Amino acid sequence: MQTRPLTSRDADRGPLSSVYDRWWKLAREKALTESQVASPLVRRPDDLRHAAASLWLNAGVPPTEVARRLGHGVAVLLRVYANCIDGGDDTMNDKIGGALG
Repeated sequence: MQTRPLTSRDADRGPLSSVYDRWWKLAREKALTESQVASPLVRRPDDLRHAAASLWLNAGVPPTEVARRLGHGVAVLLRVYANCIDGGDDTMNDKIGGALG
């Protein structure tokens, strides 16, 4: 199965952007509770993209694959999301120790 990149919104879309934003706002109001709508939770569609990238990285998906799915290079991925990788120090230390023998 071929996947296509999750691309971010194009800032130069013009009038379509306001239509898109209205539909996104309506979808949030339908899907979320009133307090969630008042919060910054998925305020913008890009928030879902960032959440997906953080989830994939924390799940152990290789950065090369996450970058491919997001449609950009590994350097950009790591510059933006390196601080989103949570925990795993013990696992990484065990891997390094195992490699050293």
